[in-house]
Amino acid sequence: MELLKDLLLKKYDPNPNCHTGPYVIAEAGVNHEGSIENARKLIEQAAEGGASGIKFQTYRAETIASKNSPAYWDVEKEPTTSQYSLFKKYDKFWKAEFEELKTCCDNVGIEFLSTPFDVVSAEFLNELMNVFKISSSDITNKPFIQYICKFGKPIILSTGASNIDEIDRALSWIDALGVPVALLHCVLNYPTIDENANLGMIRGLKKSYPGRIIGYSDHTLPGDMSNLVTAWLLGAQILEKHFTHDKNLPGNDHYHAMDKSDMVVFQNRLEQMRELVGQDEKHALQCETSARQHARRSLVANCAIPFGTRITAQMLTWKRPAHGISPSRIDQVLGKAVVRDIEEDDILTWEMLN
Repeated sequence: MELLKDLLLKKYDPNPNCHTGPYVIAEAGVNHEGSIENARKLIEQAAEGGASGIKFQTYRAETIASKNSPAYWDVEKEPTTSQYSLFKKYDKFWKAEFEELKTCCDNVGIEFLSTPFDVVSAEFLNELMNVFKISSSDITNKPFIQYICKFGKPIILSTGASNIDEIDRALSWIDALGVPVALLHCVLNYPTIDENANLGMIRGLKKSYPGRIIGYSDHTLPGDMSNLVTAWLLGAQILEKHFTHDKNLPGNDHYHAMDKSDMVVFQNRLEQMRELVGQDEKHALQCETSARQHARRSLVANCAIPFGTRITAQMLTWKRPAHGISPSRIDQVLGKAVVRDIEEDDILTWEMLN
């Protein structure tokens, strides 16, 4: 499957008129908790819910965090206070497991993705993916970004906790190597309360980086899924949200993730909104035909106009319906002689004029 690659290469545009968009990534991360059975369940449910792709995370605790790395998440929801300790719980999958998950994704028709966090995982994931995702946490990691770029594949770069100058620097490293890149607005806070979501930054990224694909990686609580719909309306062409098979499971990313039911709610709301948004190009619609004929105005005689009289502006007014000469053509009417008597309140037609 190369739908995401095609998007980043701009071979299609998932705008509101396109029923293939937006591209929705179910971010499974490590919500499999080291179980292939759970990972398969996540893949199957994401596909059933209508996700375009499912993304995992690939790392070893020893290469991603020092043993003294403090937590940056809500420790009331995930009580582990060390990043190293948390990552050590969930770093059981490696090359063989991800090859199996890639096959599972292919079988159910959903695109496989996984974010690498070291060069070894990047090497074997390169054989399994058409697009690389770089985490917000690595936006300042120049050597790793350049290493990912050597594969020559499009990149999705999350921009959580970053300033424009940091995004510019990361883009300069990527652009120098000629790799297409999309940017995701993201707030690196788990969970992100709605007032901190700052979805307007999607518009800001579109303004700052015209011509680039802009998306949104969401860490807010699922709710009615309106945050994702709003992000799409603001121009996000890629939507990513954490995904779980059971929101009641304790800890890790389950507590702020969507599940299959949330995904279905989102897809339904998106379809309703897509119908409401409709077309971009302004033109009269078929359903407006009657209004064009009856609610618009015609030039109407303001008084009786005898045969042979040349029409002046004082002789005319404009009234509904639009069955006669449009007021837009008044300049072509003034000064013409009438070829028959016209009564007051008659709608003018071209047949009445010389």
